[in-house]
Amino acid sequence: MERKAQESRKGLTHREVPRVVGLLLAMALMNVVLYLCFDRFFISPQHSTKDPRSCPYGYFKMGQMKNCSPWLSCEELRTEVRQLKRVGEGAVKRVFLSEWKERKVALSRLTSLEMRDDFLYGLQMLKSLQSKHIVTLLGYCEEDNTILTEYHPLGSLSNLEETLNLSKYQNVNTWQHRLQLAMDYVGVINYLHHSPLGTLVMCDSNDLPKTLSQYLLTSNFSIVANDLDALPLVNHSSGTFVKCGHRELHGDFIAPEQLWPYGEDIPFHDDLMPSYDEKIDIWKIPDVSSFLLGHVEGSDMVRFHLFDIHKACKSQNPAERPTAQDILDTYQKVLNLLRDTVMSQTREML
Repeated sequence: MERKAQESRKGLTHREVPRVVGLLLAMALMNVVLYLCFDRFFISPQHSTKDPRSCPYGYFKMGQMKNCSPWLSCEELRTEVRQLKRVGEGAVKRVFLSEWKERKVALSRLTSLEMRDDFLYGLQMLKSLQSKHIVTLLGYCEEDNTILTEYHPLGSLSNLEETLNLSKYQNVNTWQHRLQLAMDYVGVINYLHHSPLGTLVMCDSNDLPKTLSQYLLTSNFSIVANDLDALPLVNHSSGTFVKCGHRELHGDFIAPEQLWPYGEDIPFHDDLMPSYDEKIDIWKIPDVSSFLLGHVEGSDMVRFHLFDIHKACKSQNPAERPTAQDILDTYQKVLNLLRDTVMSQTREML
């Protein structure tokens, strides 16, 4: 009887061994899954340097389109584009959500003939600067003063906080994705400073809300410049500099060289106002980046690591400010550093 009991206990022990092994294997598998999940969620998606929509000049591709199509003509704009509702208005143009071949598009119309030169200048910039940094041009008609571009339902960067507060976007409301947005923004500035046309300055940026309104947030959470009506050219070799408008500017957002330099005793006069170069864009980068970083967990840590480069951006002497490429390189280093730190901590936890 005692022998049977011992055999029973031995048999039970043998049966328990596979269960223990199975539990250990399950725990190991869970660790692997957790590691892969952390690897996915803690590493910001790397944006390709190649524009997936790349087409020859005069052609476009957007969304799920497989082939490039020629820019739409006046006739095509008149017959194939259906205007739905107005979604925006500025001094130069009104923007309407429209439809073309069951695709949502943005149709811009000139507000008044007095602004036609600015409207046509913006069109010329759109035609010349097509890249991953600029909203996609789909067609235009100078006779009707209309421009057709890709529609981005998330709207301008002004709506960023409102968008990221939506529950469906909580997974991208992180310091990693926000830093990537800041890199996109500086990438646009860097592209304009080294554009095919030369060094261009984003002049429609005299305060933060106005600056944010010049850019669109795409559905894959990248940034494209949208409003190119005020984009003058700087030429250092010929001594050609710019002035952003013909009125006196005020405030801390604009660069010091944009302020009236002769004091209150001498009334502002445009002819006496000195011109300046692209370094006014650099001065504004810390303010825009701070807005983009927001106040999520980890954003203050990012600000701490960007303190030195942002301090350099605020140099009173424009020549001492870094280039947009310098800033972009620093942002990338900070992203890599903090990403590696988080990954190292995650591995230690596992």
